[in-house]
Amino acid sequence: MKEFSISEEAAKWFKDEMGIESGDYIQFFVKIYGGIPTAHPNYFLGISVGESSDMAVKRVVEGVTFYFNERDSWFLDEFNMKVVKEQEKNEVDYLFD
Repeated sequence: MKEFSISEEAAKWFKDEMGIESGDYIQFFVKIYGGIPTAHPNYFLGISVGESSDMAVKRVVEGVTFYFNERDSWFLDEFNMKVVKEQEKNEVDYLFD
């Protein structure tokens, strides 16, 4: 499994933009059509708020748990995923390498 990270600035952005608080959960899930573009051809990311009992990979940043569940954890097998907030923009970027 490759690296999965969320910067502190990106976590703060999620809190501000999505109205979440410390103790909340953000799930990344794999979609086939539409969503956040990725390095995987024909696959996109979706985001939902809520806790799942089958968390496979998780990172806690700024008190928020960001995770992939068991079904979608394969997504991190080939690429590192970093979620960062760009200084010039008021949005987050998803970086894959």
